[in-house]
Amino acid sequence: MFNVKHVIESDKAFWYSLDEHLSEREFELKVRDKRGYIIFDGDSPIGLMRYNLMYDIIPFLTLIIIEDAYQQKGFGKQAISAWENEMRALGYKIVMTSTQVNEQAQHFYRKLGYIERGSLFLDGTPYEQPQEMFMIKVL
Repeated sequence: MFNVKHVIESDKAFWYSLDEHLSEREFELKVRDKRGYIIFDGDSPIGLMRYNLMYDIIPFLTLIIIEDAYQQKGFGKQAISAWENEMRALGYKIVMTSTQVNEQAQHFYRKLGYIERGSLFLDGTPYEQPQEMFMIKVL
């Protein structure tokens, strides 16, 4: 049975089993500001999501990750739907996410109604990677 809950301090070990990039300070902020989530199948944690506010007004989903054994089973779709519903209830009009152009996630987001609205190149920086595609969805 699907469920998604705001991350709490006691979720820290599970969080870092899936998200090695988030600093401890940012984890504390995700807990404090309720901008991180644990995704559950029954009582078992199977994934997580986190977001920030772009320009302090647009919810920007920065990460969703589901354990391999639970992918392609609708958990990601349900988790994003729950997040969008919460953002709508908080009064936001659009949501945003991004993915590298060489990743399959863009197809997942398109199926959920997200549309491409630009990209960023980080060539010649310490964060060099393939082109980052930004996508939005009107709620």
